[in-house]
Amino acid sequence: MLWNWRILFSHVCCASFLLFWIILGTAVVDVMGSQQGIPLSVVKLWASAFGGEIKSISAKYSGSQLLQKKYKELEKSVRVEEIDGMKVVKNLSKKMEEMFRMKKEAIRRLVEAAEEAHLQHEENPELQYEYFNAVLINEVDEEGNNVELGGEFVLEPNEHFNNLSVNLSLSVVQVPTNMYNKDPAIVNGVYWSEALNKVFVDNFEKDPSLIWQYFGSAKGFFRQYPGVKWHPDEHGVIAFDCRNRKWYIQAATSPKDVVILVDVSGSMKGLRLTIARQTVSSILDTLGDDDFFNIIAYNQEIHYVETCLNGTLVRADRNNKAHFREHLDKLFAKGIGLLGDALTEAFTILNDFNQTGHGSVCSQAIMLVTDGATQMYDDVFAKFNWPDRKVRIFPYLIGRESAFADNMKWMACANKGYFSQISTLADVQENVMRYLHVMSRPKVIDHEHDTVWTEAYMDSTVSIILSQAHKSRNKKGPSLMTTVAMPVFSTKNETKNQGILLGVVGTDIPLQELMKIIPKHLLGIHGYAFAITNNGYILTHPDLRPLYEEGQKRRKPNYSSVDLSEVEWEDKDDFLRNAMVNRKTGTFSMEVKKTVDKGKRLLKMHNDYYYTEVKGTPFSVGVALSRGHGKFFFRGNVSVEAGLHDLEQPDVALADEWTYCNTDEHHEHRSLSQIQAIKLYLTGRKPLIKCDRELIQEVLFDAVVTAPLEAYWTGLALNKSENSDKGVEIAYLGTRTGLSRTNLFVVTEDLSNQDFLTAEDKEGVFNADHFPLWYKRSAEQVPGTFVYSIPFGGNENKSVVLASTAIQLLDDRKSPIVASVGIQMKLDFFQRKFWTASRQCAALDGKCTISCDNEDIKCYLIDNNGFILVTEDYSQTGKFFGEVEAAVMNKLLLIGSFKRINLHDYQALCREYAGSSDSGHCLSHPFSIVKWLLTELVIFLLEFNLYSWWHVDLSVKAQSSRGKTMMVPCDTEYPAFVSERTIKETTGNIDCEGCVRSFVIQQIPSSNLFMVVVDNKCDCSSALPVSMDPIEIMYNESLKCDRLKFQKDRKRPESCHPFHPEENAMECGGAAGLSAPLTAALLPLLATLFTR
Repeated sequence: MLWNWRILFSHVCCASFLLFWIILGTAVVDVMGSQQGIPLSVVKLWASAFGGEIKSISAKYSGSQLLQKKYKELEKSVRVEEIDGMKVVKNLSKKMEEMFRMKKEAIRRLVEAAEEAHLQHEENPELQYEYFNAVLINEVDEEGNNVELGGEFVLEPNEHFNNLSVNLSLSVVQVPTNMYNKDPAIVNGVYWSEALNKVFVDNFEKDPSLIWQYFGSAKGFFRQYPGVKWHPDEHGVIAFDCRNRKWYIQAATSPKDVVILVDVSGSMKGLRLTIARQTVSSILDTLGDDDFFNIIAYNQEIHYVETCLNGTLVRADRNNKAHFREHLDKLFAKGIGLLGDALTEAFTILNDFNQTGHGSVCSQAIMLVTDGATQMYDDVFAKFNWPDRKVRIFPYLIGRESAFADNMKWMACANKGYFSQISTLADVQENVMRYLHVMSRPKVIDHEHDTVWTEAYMDSTVSIILSQAHKSRNKKGPSLMTTVAMPVFSTKNETKNQGILLGVVGTDIPLQELMKIIPKHLLGIHGYAFAITNNGYILTHPDLRPLYEEGQKRRKPNYSSVDLSEVEWEDKDDFLRNAMVNRKTGTFSMEVKKTVDKGKRLLKMHNDYYYTEVKGTPFSVGVALSRGHGKFFFRGNVSVEAGLHDLEQPDVALADEWTYCNTDEHHEHRSLSQIQAIKLYLTGRKPLIKCDRELIQEVLFDAVVTAPLEAYWTGLALNKSENSDKGVEIAYLGTRTGLSRTNLFVVTEDLSNQDFLTAEDKEGVFNADHFPLWYKRSAEQVPGTFVYSIPFGGNENKSVVLASTAIQLLDDRKSPIVASVGIQMKLDFFQRKFWTASRQCAALDGKCTISCDNEDIKCYLIDNNGFILVTEDYSQTGKFFGEVEAAVMNKLLLIGSFKRINLHDYQALCREYAGSSDSGHCLSHPFSIVKWLLTELVIFLLEFNLYSWWHVDLSVKAQSSRGKTMMVPCDTEYPAFVSERTIKETTGNIDCEGCVRSFVIQQIPSSNLFMVVVDNKCDCSSALPVSMDPIEIMYNESLKCDRLKFQKDRKRPESCHPFHPEENAMECGGAAGLSAPLTAALLPLLATLFTR
């Protein structure tokens, strides 16, 4: 019996144990069921089927295997060479030096002609002279007669001048709207400067690459060649004044340290403070990147406008000037003005800062903006400035009262400055400009024609006005340029000690011209050339982004002062930047992260940099070569006959912005295409054409090697059984020499993306500074694999898929990438192939337990940067996977299938709300409104003149922008995502608030693609989003202050002319009108100073 109980007990135990495992197993199945529901083997089968199908299509229609075979056949006959980066950069520097030398010689001829013409001219206040006014030419009155200063002026469209209608025989003269066209000083200047017409024409004949040549007169007029018609803006105004352009100011004066003193005592309230703000703003306009400044407001106390910068000066770059302008609006008037303390502070700053060696170490000045001075403060000047008078004083008397004018005139005359009185806003600009001619006196007396070069800037005001009038013909749009300029002096003996500046001559050099001499074929797929100024600002660099799009392309506020360290930001110690600023020759290496495809994709590489100076200029040039295939080049050889035959085929094109032959050097060559020029050069029919023989030889080689693809593609297109559904639209290839071939499998009108491989597709074609995007990306893939992507167009073009692969010459790492081939296919064709593959299974009966058609799973096809190519929801195509499946993307990042790489953008723009200021809030009070209206009425009555109709005050612009959003420069951080190549497949689970969701990710063979299959049973919408949106880097006040104070290395201009012993200091603005007692007091003082 006992034994039976034992048997029964053992059976019960066994049954219980079995039941336990059944329950446990059920629980495990519940947990793992999803994973079992997405078998890895099935997903692998789908991926393999799709990968094989799509690679077969890509290889077949691109002809990649044929092209690889053709290059392999010639492997033994070619020579692979390592590129000598230092040799490349030195040769580039010599070519730039020669280009700049020719421009410099052209303006020197203009200087000599201008000075000789002025020397021979006698001023005649009664002179009557009809000249071609830029605005009035070809204008007629109501009776059909030419208006005065107009006349018939022949204009013809010219491609070299941006398709504008110009006159290549004559120049025109522009006079600012606020100046009188027939002022005797202007008429005399226009008359003698007519002598420049012949030199303009001769210069253009000697150097046909020249564009605009001009003379900016100190009197205000602007002579421009070739002649072209100017068009006023919608208000009938042309506000351009050559004298406040950077090239004019830089050429006219030496670098300077400036302290601006602004009186904010109680007497400066209302209109006076408004004029004072505008005066300070206009002074800031005259300061350039080689100048240093600070602004101090004073009443009974000293107030630094930027409290962070007590006791120092900062560089007058665009950012710093904009920062100070913002603070000008915060000035308000109260108390009494203690000018003596302010002058003492200004002299102390200038002296202390000069001792540090960080400033200009050249000219020094104090700008005094006030409504009066009760005394002369000779004790302050005696202590700090006499007898040397190294600091010039420029007083600006604000208002109509002249009670204190004598004291302020005395200050100017006793300190080699210039006195001006400013009564209205209309007076500001003309009066501020006068100080520049005083600062230029030492240079004029020394007769030093220093050549100056500006930083890179967008089309000058002149070009912008011109292009606005010809938008229909102006296809090139705004372009970056630098200007080379030189001052013009009066050489008459009787005025020598007055140091009279006649003006400045200059010519613009489009940076596109520099790009043409860069040997892009030697720099490789990722290599590039760049140049910077003596201040470290970029002259040219492929990562410089001067424009942004918001409805239309616009210039960024700080586009001309982007520092090299802001694009080569991985160089944390500024080694490369500082070495180039200091004009050294050397090398540098670092790992870099470069974004492509509108910043959405990332390429990681190791760059070697080579740099040297450009002699005769303030510029330095560098080249960057990427290690690996980017450091090698190969040379092949074919006969000229065979090469030309294959080069002239209709499917062949050469890089539009590369220079194979220089067709700009002679006017008769301008109409030639590069292929036409090459043929004339090789056949000896145009011996004057200069061509790059080495590059042409390699182009001929590539033309011969790639020629069989023309017949191959044609055969596919003619075969009716091939491509019956027109899924493949284009086949294309590009080679390392900028040669490309294309073949259409459908008519042009039926192309899904008609911009591809056209000039509209900037990233998709060979450019002056980069290879096509598809070429770049395929070069970084494993050889033999294709890279697939959906182009990110302006309208997010999702209708096509591009597939491309690189062609290597050799099988090792040092092999150059000789070409890239690819196809464009319809997106729906590509997606159909995916869905067909995802319905396959290994079941013998053909009944699949799972497919992408099932509602309980979701299938995605993503690329190696996480962008979706295929999904059931078409609207998600092209989106970042993290925006659609945040939970899965977070898990992929966690397990290492994808990596997040944080990047920085120091050229970003952020939206900022321009809210109302405190002064705006006060208008809510009824009495304040009345007071404001009365003030505005007074200002209107005081300023009512022609100038008032068109002059726009900066403060008015600021007020009009209140309540709106505006784009302001900022620094941002943003992520890029890259797949981990070593991880081919992964499974995982995600806990979504207690619900377990599983997924499988499987790499598509021979591609950059991944299939992601996710079960659909859990709601994971609460997962943290994975966004690619940039985040603004916010700096606290302390860090902002440190950034303002920090001075990066810069190379001072070599020339400096702060003062001259022969200078006539009595030319100080109001000296002729000094009262008798003041003159009596001033002359003994000046005599004493001169004898010390």
